[in-house]
Amino acid sequence: MKIALIAHDRMKEEIVQLAVAYKPILAEHELFATGTTGQRIIEATSLPITRFLSGPLGGDQQIGAMVARNEMDMIIFLRDPLTSQPHEPDIQALVRLCDVHKIPFATNLGTAEILLRSLEHGELEWRNIVRGER
Repeated sequence: MKIALIAHDRMKEEIVQLAVAYKPILAEHELFATGTTGQRIIEATSLPITRFLSGPLGGDQQIGAMVARNEMDMIIFLRDPLTSQPHEPDIQALVRLCDVHKIPFATNLGTAEILLRSLEHGELEWRNIVRGER
Protein backbone atom coordinates (compact mmCIF):
# COMPACT_ATOMS: atom_id res chain seq x y z
CA MET A 1 0.00 0.00 0.00
CA LYS A 2 0.99 3.61 -0.52
CA ILE A 3 1.08 5.52 2.75
CA ALA A 4 1.67 9.25 3.27
CA LEU A 5 3.16 10.52 6.52
CA ILE A 6 2.67 14.18 7.38
CA ALA A 7 3.05 16.14 10.63
CA HIS A 8 2.79 19.72 11.75
CA ASP A 9 5.93 21.13 13.37
CA ARG A 10 4.87 20.44 16.97
CA MET A 11 3.91 16.85 16.02
CA LYS A 12 7.06 15.84 14.14
CA GLU A 13 8.64 14.09 17.12
CA GLU A 14 5.46 12.04 17.60
CA ILE A 15 5.35 10.90 13.97
CA VAL A 16 9.03 9.94 14.15
CA GLN A 17 8.33 7.88 17.29
CA LEU A 18 5.35 6.29 15.53
CA ALA A 19 7.53 5.37 12.54
CA VAL A 20 10.19 3.89 14.79
CA ALA A 21 7.60 1.83 16.69
CA TYR A 22 5.90 0.58 13.52
CA LYS A 23 8.98 0.33 11.31
CA PRO A 24 8.48 -3.40 10.53
CA ILE A 25 4.96 -2.71 9.27
CA LEU A 26 5.86 0.48 7.41
CA ALA A 27 8.83 -1.25 5.74
CA GLU A 28 6.40 -3.49 3.85
CA HIS A 29 4.73 -0.52 2.13
CA GLU A 30 5.58 2.37 -0.18
CA LEU A 31 6.01 5.52 1.89
CA PHE A 32 5.59 9.18 1.01
CA ALA A 33 6.01 12.27 3.18
CA THR A 34 6.19 16.01 3.12
CA GLY A 35 9.67 17.58 3.28
CA THR A 36 10.98 17.87 6.82
CA THR A 37 8.74 15.13 8.19
CA GLY A 38 10.11 12.68 5.63
CA GLN A 39 13.70 13.67 6.33
CA ARG A 40 13.30 13.21 10.07
CA ILE A 41 11.68 9.78 9.62
CA ILE A 42 14.44 8.70 7.22
CA GLU A 43 17.12 9.79 9.71
CA ALA A 44 15.46 7.86 12.54
CA THR A 45 14.48 4.69 10.66
CA SER A 46 16.41 4.47 7.36
CA LEU A 47 13.08 3.64 5.69
CA PRO A 48 12.90 4.57 2.00
CA ILE A 49 10.51 7.51 1.64
CA THR A 50 9.56 9.57 -1.39
CA ARG A 51 9.64 13.15 -0.15
CA PHE A 52 7.51 15.99 -1.45
CA LEU A 53 7.67 19.71 -0.74
CA SER A 54 6.99 21.03 2.74
CA GLY A 55 3.25 21.23 3.46
CA PRO A 56 3.01 25.04 3.34
CA LEU A 57 4.95 25.03 0.05
CA GLY A 58 2.60 22.58 -1.68
CA GLY A 59 3.47 19.15 -0.27
CA ASP A 60 -0.07 18.60 0.99
CA GLN A 61 -1.35 19.38 -2.50
CA GLN A 62 1.15 16.98 -4.09
CA ILE A 63 -0.18 14.19 -1.86
CA GLY A 64 -3.72 15.34 -2.64
CA ALA A 65 -2.99 14.93 -6.35
CA MET A 66 -2.05 11.30 -5.70
CA VAL A 67 -5.30 10.82 -3.78
CA ALA A 68 -7.28 12.30 -6.69
CA ARG A 69 -5.60 9.83 -9.07
CA ASN A 70 -6.35 6.93 -6.69
CA GLU A 71 -2.62 6.45 -6.09
CA MET A 72 -2.65 6.74 -2.29
CA ASP A 73 -4.06 4.20 0.16
CA MET A 74 -3.66 5.80 3.57
CA ILE A 75 -2.65 9.11 5.10
CA ILE A 76 -1.34 9.67 8.59
CA PHE A 77 -1.34 13.42 9.22
CA LEU A 78 -0.55 14.27 12.81
CA ARG A 79 -2.09 17.70 13.07
CA ASP A 80 -1.47 20.28 15.77
CA PRO A 81 -5.00 21.21 16.89
CA LEU A 82 -3.78 24.08 19.07
CA THR A 83 -1.85 26.08 16.47
CA SER A 84 -3.31 28.01 13.56
CA GLN A 85 -1.85 26.87 10.22
CA PRO A 86 -1.36 29.35 7.36
CA HIS A 87 -2.09 26.64 4.81
CA GLU A 88 -5.31 25.41 6.47
CA PRO A 89 -7.27 25.57 3.17
CA ASP A 90 -4.78 23.08 1.65
CA ILE A 91 -5.24 20.78 4.65
CA GLN A 92 -9.02 20.95 4.38
CA ALA A 93 -8.78 20.19 0.65
CA LEU A 94 -6.72 17.08 1.45
CA VAL A 95 -9.27 15.95 4.07
CA ARG A 96 -12.08 16.45 1.55
CA LEU A 97 -10.26 14.46 -1.15
CA CYS A 98 -9.71 11.59 1.29
CA ASP A 99 -13.41 11.59 2.12
CA VAL A 100 -14.40 11.65 -1.55
CA HIS A 101 -12.00 8.84 -2.49
CA LYS A 102 -12.51 6.77 0.69
CA ILE A 103 -8.89 7.03 1.84
CA PRO A 104 -8.25 6.17 5.51
CA PHE A 105 -7.00 9.38 7.15
CA ALA A 106 -5.60 9.52 10.69
CA THR A 107 -5.06 12.86 12.42
CA ASN A 108 -3.86 11.63 15.81
CA LEU A 109 -1.71 8.85 17.27
CA GLY A 110 -4.64 6.72 18.42
CA THR A 111 -6.21 6.51 14.99
CA ALA A 112 -2.81 6.13 13.31
CA GLU A 113 -2.02 3.12 15.48
CA ILE A 114 -5.36 1.50 14.68
CA LEU A 115 -4.73 1.90 10.95
CA LEU A 116 -1.17 0.57 11.18
CA ARG A 117 -2.28 -2.43 13.24
CA SER A 118 -4.96 -3.08 10.62
CA LEU A 119 -2.21 -3.24 8.00
CA GLU A 120 -0.36 -5.77 10.10
CA HIS A 121 -3.40 -8.04 10.04
CA GLY A 122 -4.31 -7.46 6.39
CA GLU A 123 -7.59 -5.83 7.31
CA LEU A 124 -7.42 -3.07 4.70
CA GLU A 125 -7.54 -5.34 1.66
CA TRP A 126 -10.73 -3.61 0.50
CA ARG A 127 -8.43 -0.84 -0.81
CA ASN A 128 -7.30 -3.24 -3.56
CA ILE A 129 -10.90 -3.58 -4.67
CA VAL A 130 -11.36 0.21 -4.70
CA ARG A 131 -8.21 0.48 -6.85
CA GLY A 132 -9.49 -2.28 -9.13
CA GLU A 133 -6.64 -4.68 -8.38
CA ARG A 134 -8.71 -7.70 -7.47
